Amino acid sequence: MGRTHQKFLWWVPASCGCERASRHLQRPKHQLSAMGSLKRKEGPDGSASKTAKPTNDTRPSKRAKGSDSTKDSNKKGDAKPSKPSTPATSLIKEEEPLFPRGGASVLTPLEQKQIQIQAKNDVLFEEAASKKSGGEKSKKKKARKSKGGEVEPVKDEDAIKVESLNFKRLVKGSLVLGTVCGINLTDVAVALPNNLVGHVPITAISDIFTQRLQAIAEKDEEEDQADEDDENIDLQTIFRMGQYVRAYVVSTHDDSVDGKPKRHIELSLQPALANSGMSEQDIVENTTLMASVVSVEDHGFVMDVNISDSKLKGFLPRKQLDKGIPEESVQPGSVLLCIATSKAASGKVVQLSTLEDRIGSIKSFPSEATTIDSFLPGTAADILVSEVTEHGLVGKVMGHLDVTADLVHSNAGPGAVDIVDEYKVGSRIKARIICNFPTARKPKLGISLLPHVLSLKPKIAKTKNDIESLPVDILAHSTIIEKCTVQRVEPEIGLYVDVGVEGVPGFVHISRVKDGKVDSLFETSGPYKVGSVHAARVVGYNPFDGMYNLSMEKSVLEQPFLRIQDIPVGVVVPGVVEKLVVNEHGLGGLIVKVAEGISGLVPEMHLSDVHLQHPEKKFREGMKVKTRVLSTNPVRHQLRLTLKKTLVNSDAPPVKSYDELAVGLQTFGTIVKLLDRGAIVQFYGQLRGFLPVSEMSEAYIQDPKEHFREGQTISVYVLSFDPEEKRMIVSCKDPSAFGLEKQVALKKLQIGNLVTAKVTQKTEDDIFVELVEGSLKAILPVRHLTDKSVSKTQSALKKIHVNQTLTELVVLEKNEARRSIILSHKPSLVEAAKKGKLLHTIDRARVGDVVPGFIRNTTATAAFVQFAGRLTALLPKTKLPRDIQDKPSFGFQKLQSVTVKITSVDKDLNRIVVAIPSEGGEDVQAKASSKSADKAMNALDLSVLTMEDLPIGKITKARVKSAKDTQINVDLADNVQGRIDVSQVFDKFDDIRSVKKPLGKFKTGEIIDVRVLGIHDARNHRFLPISHRSSHTVLELSAKPSDLQEGSTPEPLSYAKLEVGQTHLAFVNNVAQNHIWVNLSPNVRGRISAVELSDDLSKLQDVAKSFPIGSVLQVRVIHVDAERNRLDLSARDPNAENPLTWDKIQKGMVLPGKVTKTTDNVVFVKLSESVAGPVFLCDLADDYEEANPLKHSKHEIVRVAVLDIDKSNKRLRLSMRPSRVLSSRLEVTDKEITKDTKIAVGDVLRGFVKNVSDKGLFVTLGGDIVAMVQIKNLSDSYLKDWKEHFQIDQLVKGRIISVSNGRLEMSLRPSILSKDYVPPITFSDLKEGQIVTGKVRKVEDFGAFIDIDGSDRLSGLCHRSEMADRAIKDAKALYSEGDKVKARVLKVEEKTKRINLGLKPSYFKDDDEMDVDSDEDAGAALDSEDEDMSDAGAGGALVINADSDDEDDDDDAGSDVEMDDAQTEGVKGLETGGFSWNADALDEDDKAAGSTDEPIKKKKQQQQRESRAQVDRTAELDVNGPQTTSDYERLLLGQPDSSELWIAYMAFQMQVSDLASARQVAERAIKTINIKEELEKLNVWIAYLNLEVAYGTEETVEELFKRACTYNDEQEVYERLASSYIQSGKLKEADDLFEKIIKKFGSKSPSVWINYAHFLHTKYDRPDKARALLPRAEKSLGGGKPVILELMPKFAALEFRSSNGDREQGRSLFETILAAFPKRFDLWNQFVDLETSVGTTDPATVRDLFDRGSKVKGLKPKQAKTWFKRWAQWEDKNGEKKSRERVSVKAQEWAKKAAEKKGKVVEEEEEEESEDDE
Repeated sequence: MGRTHQKFLWWVPASCGCERASRHLQRPKHQLSAMGSLKRKEGPDGSASKTAKPTNDTRPSKRAKGSDSTKDSNKKGDAKPSKPSTPATSLIKEEEPLFPRGGASVLTPLEQKQIQIQAKNDVLFEEAASKKSGGEKSKKKKARKSKGGEVEPVKDEDAIKVESLNFKRLVKGSLVLGTVCGINLTDVAVALPNNLVGHVPITAISDIFTQRLQAIAEKDEEEDQADEDDENIDLQTIFRMGQYVRAYVVSTHDDSVDGKPKRHIELSLQPALANSGMSEQDIVENTTLMASVVSVEDHGFVMDVNISDSKLKGFLPRKQLDKGIPEESVQPGSVLLCIATSKAASGKVVQLSTLEDRIGSIKSFPSEATTIDSFLPGTAADILVSEVTEHGLVGKVMGHLDVTADLVHSNAGPGAVDIVDEYKVGSRIKARIICNFPTARKPKLGISLLPHVLSLKPKIAKTKNDIESLPVDILAHSTIIEKCTVQRVEPEIGLYVDVGVEGVPGFVHISRVKDGKVDSLFETSGPYKVGSVHAARVVGYNPFDGMYNLSMEKSVLEQPFLRIQDIPVGVVVPGVVEKLVVNEHGLGGLIVKVAEGISGLVPEMHLSDVHLQHPEKKFREGMKVKTRVLSTNPVRHQLRLTLKKTLVNSDAPPVKSYDELAVGLQTFGTIVKLLDRGAIVQFYGQLRGFLPVSEMSEAYIQDPKEHFREGQTISVYVLSFDPEEKRMIVSCKDPSAFGLEKQVALKKLQIGNLVTAKVTQKTEDDIFVELVEGSLKAILPVRHLTDKSVSKTQSALKKIHVNQTLTELVVLEKNEARRSIILSHKPSLVEAAKKGKLLHTIDRARVGDVVPGFIRNTTATAAFVQFAGRLTALLPKTKLPRDIQDKPSFGFQKLQSVTVKITSVDKDLNRIVVAIPSEGGEDVQAKASSKSADKAMNALDLSVLTMEDLPIGKITKARVKSAKDTQINVDLADNVQGRIDVSQVFDKFDDIRSVKKPLGKFKTGEIIDVRVLGIHDARNHRFLPISHRSSHTVLELSAKPSDLQEGSTPEPLSYAKLEVGQTHLAFVNNVAQNHIWVNLSPNVRGRISAVELSDDLSKLQDVAKSFPIGSVLQVRVIHVDAERNRLDLSARDPNAENPLTWDKIQKGMVLPGKVTKTTDNVVFVKLSESVAGPVFLCDLADDYEEANPLKHSKHEIVRVAVLDIDKSNKRLRLSMRPSRVLSSRLEVTDKEITKDTKIAVGDVLRGFVKNVSDKGLFVTLGGDIVAMVQIKNLSDSYLKDWKEHFQIDQLVKGRIISVSNGRLEMSLRPSILSKDYVPPITFSDLKEGQIVTGKVRKVEDFGAFIDIDGSDRLSGLCHRSEMADRAIKDAKALYSEGDKVKARVLKVEEKTKRINLGLKPSYFKDDDEMDVDSDEDAGAALDSEDEDMSDAGAGGALVINADSDDEDDDDDAGSDVEMDDAQTEGVKGLETGGFSWNADALDEDDKAAGSTDEPIKKKKQQQQRESRAQVDRTAELDVNGPQTTSDYERLLLGQPDSSELWIAYMAFQMQVSDLASARQVAERAIKTINIKEELEKLNVWIAYLNLEVAYGTEETVEELFKRACTYNDEQEVYERLASSYIQSGKLKEADDLFEKIIKKFGSKSPSVWINYAHFLHTKYDRPDKARALLPRAEKSLGGGKPVILELMPKFAALEFRSSNGDREQGRSLFETILAAFPKRFDLWNQFVDLETSVGTTDPATVRDLFDRGSKVKGLKPKQAKTWFKRWAQWEDKNGEKKSRERVSVKAQEWAKKAAEKKGKVVEEEEEEESEDDE
């Protein structure tokens, strides 16, 4: 059957018969559909039964009454479905698609009219039938059972249900009307009916737009950048919020995710899909179409409607473009919902319109439509109402097409409209189609009666002030509404409520009424009945439905955040660890839940302030944490959090954007990336800053990675920021630490000053320098190096190196608040500054002035020129040369130098307008109106009328415009310019008056004769033929007298005409570091090496000053390469001697040379092509400390002196000592040593280590003079690995101790180098009876070998018979290796070189220097402890101070171990004292603040000695003390609680190696000593532990340790055991024990952390591990003021005092402390103590520290007096007279200010008292 016949049958009136209406009206109410998107129960779908058969006639037939009811249909024997008489109808129904495509109708107008009349009659019949069937509804509600017991459901295949568009009914191919509700980077969000939201990808907008994207992507790949001006892909400019579109559903699930597909509605706006189902015949007037813009024309826009099988195009006239649509948004590829206004006669073009009054008018419906395919979503329709219920209405379009309006879009729900009364069956209404239902059995559309949808406008609400606004602006998302009144209750759906916004209702779904399940709602009862008031929260707004979505759940009301958008950046929120993110490196972060449905990521670097070794042990799932929000990204649904306590607990406001920044602002940031030149610091949000390495510390930092780590949180200050360039510079330096001297220097520095600076750092963009005067830091941007191109600037940058001094730098900008200085080296700006014409304020701007500047930035219409002081002028496009106006950025580059002419100045608006001098003002207009560019205007030569009159060789007149260094600028006419190169002015050298300024004789305005040479090519520095002339031609001219002669034909000089030996005039064009460039002619350029510049060596010291640009030289050609255009010249006297050779060189000559190579210890200098020599370390400087070969760079020109020469072997020794090459009167610190120098014994010399051998060191003193240092002469102390203390090229100082047979021997021992040097005792100096001191070197059974102090390695033997006045069997029982003793020389055998010594006490009874009791008969064992003497046993050793004769108890401030009183018989390992648990090694800084610990300590020691003396006197023993077990037992009977006696008893047992007896004594002591004597018991326990550590096993130590912890203070026992381990050399065991100590006691006792750090620094050599303790300690102790004040100064002191310490670390710690407690002057004193105790500290650092301390707020007069006095004393020792006077001045200023402040306070108090009296 053909298409036409199908359409005819489609319109048979049977489709709208009364029987179908009757069946629908008889359907029970509970089966009517409601809002599907609101999760209600669905009624029956009304689909046809599988066994249903078509009727036997195509016409509507009357059925038996109730034929479709459940009652009749279930009766046996009832009417059966009749068989079809013809199969045609069945065939049509099976083949007919759901949405048949329309075409031209074959019906006549009369037949169409008859169909319409029949349709009306059918509707009237349906109304009558519905009235009759009303009484039978109750009977038909229930289904009856058949005899078989089965229940058969009611089937109504023709009934039309009121269906809502929900997610289930939305399928691929659905067409939906929507409104744009969100515009993102890569997609557009579209609000659909019934609270659905879809997304349109950027590639599904239109085919043309996709092609644009592909073109941009391809261009990006080719050019690596996108042209944003030509191709704009910003969706914000194409779409607008609230725009209505018709969308095609592409998919409803996201299959890209793993597991169950995620709901995601993907839409497409492509016209081919959005207009699907429509043919060319279906497009009639008022049909809506989605159309994309193909091109933009003058009168309108060519549109693509993309109708299948059609070439129909659309056209949108500009007059039909609505005013609400920005014209810039209508660009190729953009899509619009248009309405068809007419179709061209040819049928190929359809006219479109987007006017609001046309497309938004409900009267504009397609009345001429012939098929239902004309009605697509977005189109208005005339609806015939066929059924109305309280849940919606049903109608028909064109009498056949079914349409439904659901509860929402019939306005029955949200608007509370009584649609039953409002709309009558049979009436006609206007509606707008919003969707279709492709899955429906018959074609059906969804319509809307909402006013804003009918008009296609966004819904507008009114506030309480009658101000119109969008609903989303009145009640934002997450807003809590305290009072919501229930207006309508849908039992199984939800609540419609009044939210207080007129015209905009709210809807609460039944699942959101309360927490938990709600089965049903009731209109007249229950807590949610009509009229009840509740609190609710906005959870969404659908602009298409025009309705708020609310929630009344208590959990939602109490939830802090509902969306990521609601979370403010920087807020502190509690959270729960949801998941641990594990990667290949371990724990990569945490997922923390902060609210229901909202989780954020804590990156690994933000888990803690310190780096966690095992973070997985600290965090677990379900753990509650306190976090702070770092950043949010709602588009990507990302939330970043931090757990750093520094950030979480900070009271400082979080900095999130540039608007919140201020110079000097202090805030916290996190280092996210470390670079060689600095670090990237992340703040909150997307804000980042750069921390230069120069701003990381007051001290120099070479590698930031050594001092900082990624993830570290630091406190920084904002130095500068630029929101436009999104650039911020921060500093770790405290601005208040900027010294007074620098503040004064910065204040004196003015813009325009010329300064000299030293390069400290070089980067790609900036050069960091330090001003010579004032030591101020400044920045020299790289583009400010030259006025030339980028390549020239980069070339200049390569020549700059660190420590280089740059002169003639002009101060361009100065900001005192930021302490920032910007410099420039542009010659144009420097020259203007010299002349005082540098423009830096608007007051100095004068109209007509020509001033230099540089390009700041450019726009499409103008360029901005900047001068000094950030003064900016406008350079309009119209005032630029025409040939550059169309170039990108006008051909300018940022910071490019330009010279401009001021055309106007407006001081009120602070505005300056400038122009390019040759193109400013009237010149532009004159040139624009000129018809001939070749015409010469006002030529000086009357014969010149046009440019054609100026051929090559023409002699004419020119007026001097300006005379530069290298050229003369002239005017031949008003519009003809020329230049005369300096090489084209003079014929002979004698004609030049000024060698340095040859062109100085020419004056502006002077008329001169010139000859035309060609056209100047500024790019290649040459001239071209006249054929290269352009609109801005500059002629190349000559003013040489020889060229101006008539009849002469000058030939330009070229490389091919040059020959070696020729002489020429050369003019300096550029000065490089090691050579200069000169011009011989405009086309010939050559190079002169620095060594070839002059025979006068003084001129080579400053080449730029001696040979300025433009100066003239007489040169000769020494090499030429015409092919490569290379030319080498020489300016040295051609009549002088030939180049230096080995035959001509003589000793003592001073010559210039070029550095060819540098190493660590030598500089190689080239004197000529054949002669070169080295300069060794000893010959580099007069002060060896300044001898550094790396200071010299390759190709540097230096002055050297010939010291020695070996012509036979062609060896040369050179010197660069200033005393040699400059003046012999200069001060010499290290004299020059040659083979002729006389060296005597006793001379103190310095030299460099040449070799480190097994026998000692070989030190170079100069030339070939080498001295040897034996190992014994390296140091006074024993060096275990002595080679590690010396390396090649190390500078050392020693004294010559031997000169024999040409061999030198020297000593580096400090004792020999001291001023009080005493020659060592030799064998011949020893006499019998002489008293000497020494140290026990070795102990044998027969005696002890003793090294004599102060001798030349002399050693003697003390036999055991000479050790005591009684017999001694074992010498080892009395002495051990290392004991210091005093002995008497008994015998000296010269032949055998043997020395016999005696240690008997009787030898020293008459010695008044010894304080020994007469009852002692033991020898004199010297110990390192500070005790005077202790009672001795059988061996009775006497103890004296081994360090000095001064009785100072503080023997070693840096020692870890303090030996207690010497034990009886010297038994090792039983002493009760041990490690310094009071951290005495760190208390030196406390002593400066007045610590009183030392006197107390001395007092306690004295009391202990007195107590022991009393015990000795009361004991009833012989004068020799206890000698046997019985003696000890008798003593213990009288002193059972004396731990000292028990310990001595234990030691006595160990003399005979009886460990078991010693243990028994210890156990008896523990049990015997009274329990009240805790200290005595503790001493025994500790001695017992020492015994086991020394002689026991690990098991016995562990067992005893546990027992000791049980009966004593646990921490004390732990600490004493660690001390014992250290004394025993068991450092590994001590380290393990320390770890246990800090875990056990670290949270309560700060001292354990300090002791551990001290051990790691001084004993274990693990400073890195010690530094890691500080953050652990702060975390364990909980931070706070006491912890910081107790811990951090001690850790900082360790860095200064420990040999493994890092002073920079110490300084950083102290800076942190002082920043937190600036008024704690004891900390300032400690800091100064530490800085001054280190001899290598820079005086400037100490001076700056004193200066900062004097500025502390709240400084009291007494403190100030002490502080300034201390500063003055330091300056007396380390400073100069001026610096000392400066301290006095500062002290007076401080006193004056304090007096003024005090006076003001007194005056205020007096005024208050007088007011009180009145």
